[in-house]
Amino acid sequence: MSGIKTSGGNAAFHNFVNDFAHISDPNERRRMALAKIDNAPFSWYHVRAITVAGIGFFTDSYDIFAINIAVTMLGYTYFGKSSLPTNSDTAVKVATSGGTVVGQLFFGWIADIIGRKRIYGIELMIIMIGTLGQALSGPSHAIDIIGILIFWRVIMGIGIGGDYPLSSIITSEFATTKWRGAIMGAVFANQGWGQLAAAIVALCVTAGYKDTLSAATSAALCTGDCQIATDRMWRVLIGLGAVPACVALYFRLTIPETPRYTFDVSRELEKGAADIQKYVSGAYGNAKDSEIKAIRDAETSPVELDVPKASFSDFWAHFSQWKHGRILIGTAFAWFFLDVAFYGLGLNNSTILAAIGYAGQANVYTNLYNVCVGNLILICAGSIPGYWFAVATIDIVGRRVLQLAGFLILTILFCIIGFAYHRINGHGLLGLYVLCQLFMNWGPNTTTFIVPGECYPTRYRSTAHGISAASGKVGAIIAQTAIAPLRTRGCPGGTCWLNHVMEIFALFMLLGFFVSFLIPETKRQTLEDLCERLHGEYNTARAHPDSEGESTGDKKAVEV
Repeated sequence: MSGIKTSGGNAAFHNFVNDFAHISDPNERRRMALAKIDNAPFSWYHVRAITVAGIGFFTDSYDIFAINIAVTMLGYTYFGKSSLPTNSDTAVKVATSGGTVVGQLFFGWIADIIGRKRIYGIELMIIMIGTLGQALSGPSHAIDIIGILIFWRVIMGIGIGGDYPLSSIITSEFATTKWRGAIMGAVFANQGWGQLAAAIVALCVTAGYKDTLSAATSAALCTGDCQIATDRMWRVLIGLGAVPACVALYFRLTIPETPRYTFDVSRELEKGAADIQKYVSGAYGNAKDSEIKAIRDAETSPVELDVPKASFSDFWAHFSQWKHGRILIGTAFAWFFLDVAFYGLGLNNSTILAAIGYAGQANVYTNLYNVCVGNLILICAGSIPGYWFAVATIDIVGRRVLQLAGFLILTILFCIIGFAYHRINGHGLLGLYVLCQLFMNWGPNTTTFIVPGECYPTRYRSTAHGISAASGKVGAIIAQTAIAPLRTRGCPGGTCWLNHVMEIFALFMLLGFFVSFLIPETKRQTLEDLCERLHGEYNTARAHPDSEGESTGDKKAVEV
């Protein structure tokens, strides 16, 4: 009896299960399919996969970053000022993080229950709906614009949250072992391009309304045509965030189920085969039990896959053991500590821009133009290089080393900013800020995303990644709601306590350094080897070694 074929597959995500559907032994079929994935040389196939998965993070970052510029436009449009009221500004930004926590936990869990294929793309559609909902929002007598934006940003945040575990684990489970870190890092690095695109679009719409905006020499004079211009500008800026999501939607909806999930979790191969046979014969509906049994009986090998089944009791029993639970604690708390400072630092962009003369101008056009250009400078100087330095080095030096070094360097940098704040001039502050952005991305901001996608068993990989990612966004919420207000302690409207905020960030970076000792090194090890080493589960990918000590599947692996 030939093996079972599964549906799905496109130019970005190949259907590896079907390549070995003619093999009747399920363990042999699994081993050969995984060997083909693990040993494939880097090729255009991987570039396409990076693009499809990365567009989600491009969109996520664009939507999150665009609001930081759009709030200035919203302030001119609805409040006659160059910014939103403090409470409104915080609520609009925190709404996204709140929705993200929900999306990360829910999609992380559901992807381990019903599979990656069934829901990949749904989170992208949610992002599109939330983005368009914002762009078409308007105030009414019953609710103001801030309330409507909060609602839609929560919806968008749920979709963004779902993209974290799904894109990470799908990329991980399809990536070649040798360059898995670089491939996952390249997916995540699309956040930098999303930030850049948001700043460029904002600059373009600002330049497009230059004549109208220049006529308003102060925020109070931005009325009539100026208000109409700023209203159109923020809608275009936000609404364009839905465009890149449309590009990748087809590829996400047509991916095959990842072979690791098919073999290790769903285990409904016979049912899948019967459904397919019934469909191609012209019949409709699900296969009957007798048809499924006929295919099962035709299997020539009695070998069963030796992988525990997922359940709540198994999850609790597994992670309640310190040797397993410590890994989840390490990935979750490292992400938490990192995001407190990562998002807290982003809240101080205006301070840095003011230090280099790119903020606070009275003229509406000049102020918006300088905000856009200033953000472009910060992104190109620190964020984007940091992401790609991580991509270039992560499979050479390893995840754990990169994360430890990053946290340690950030601790030192934040200590310098905090304790020497009043002795540093504007240019020195800019340099330290750029270095913080560089080593965050060339370190824990990238590794905290990658490691949870590698170090857990297949049946809990998505759930554990979702828990880790949600922990990070809880840190972001704390940074935005609890720590950010401390900047103005003792001087409303100023930043006289900013030095102490930086000292607090240094403490969080130090805690991140120590908790990083709990995570394992995953560099250039197959996911099955990691599962066997870290979780003590039998590795069927090495079940039948040949006379030279290599698995038959490894020797038979072919290029994609």
